[in-house]
Amino acid sequence: MSVHDAGLAEPKLRAPIHVKSKNLFKEMWRFRLSYLFIAPFVILFFLFVLLPVLAALGLSFTDFNTIQFPNFIGWDNYEYMLSQDTLFLKHAIPNTLKFAVLVGPGGLILSFMLAWIIAQIPDRIRLWFVLAIYAPSLTGGVVMQIIWLPLLAGDRLGYLNSFLFRLGLINDPQLWVLDPAYLMNSMIVVTLWSSMGVGFLAMLAGILNVDPALYEAARLDGINSRLQEIWYITIPYMRPQILFASVMAIVAAFKGGSIGEQLSQMKPTPEYAGHTLINHIDDYGLIRFEMGYAAALSVVLLVFIYLFNRLSWKLFGAKED
Repeated sequence: MSVHDAGLAEPKLRAPIHVKSKNLFKEMWRFRLSYLFIAPFVILFFLFVLLPVLAALGLSFTDFNTIQFPNFIGWDNYEYMLSQDTLFLKHAIPNTLKFAVLVGPGGLILSFMLAWIIAQIPDRIRLWFVLAIYAPSLTGGVVMQIIWLPLLAGDRLGYLNSFLFRLGLINDPQLWVLDPAYLMNSMIVVTLWSSMGVGFLAMLAGILNVDPALYEAARLDGINSRLQEIWYITIPYMRPQILFASVMAIVAAFKGGSIGEQLSQMKPTPEYAGHTLINHIDDYGLIRFEMGYAAALSVVLLVFIYLFNRLSWKLFGAKED
């Protein structure tokens, strides 16, 4: 009785590796024009994203002072980070997480709310409101000097202190950017105000592109309030824009911690109240020139960004992604 007669399946023979490689190159040559079009992106991605990440990962296991050749030390940088670097454990990590958790989701919600409100404005004047909200993200340094520093000045001439004096709410000037109790809150407010960038534009585009027929059909199905329209139609329809905005907000939140030094005009910030992981990396990399340890800190920052981005994909990404 043959194998087929017995109802047994013949084992499939795997093709040798050299045969698979040959077939792969044949397929690549067949679609060579397509690969030619994506080549610029692949090359730039490798040079400016993948290669720096791999270099930082490799340097994180070395002792490197930018002058001598890197000396491999294994896990020593990470052991020091988690056991002896008290500034990292007591200030950099807690401040970074607090700042990112409040600024990231807060900026995302604020972007959506402002985008939805502006979407209700007639087309003729909508552009001016969009420009007014988007402009601060393009001129952050100028706005810092002419608006926020005078507003949060710690004397009686500071706009905020002067306003509160007139209302009788305070008797002494408040050091909004020098007092450790207020510095982080000032950082969060300033960052939220200036976070209406590309993510805000994506939100606005998503809201404006929702098909009006969906709202009309929803009213026939029993939806009778704007809040229900937003929850059941607007948000599900613009999930790709929300995902893009959330990723941008997360990256900006983790990278924007250095604003504490700009506000306080001090380095480091008073009692390390605004000291974030970005400040810690700059301290070791650009001041102490301990590039190996700075690379290890950068890897930790990259892990945080990756984890929060995965959370965004879980919340707003398509199920098949």
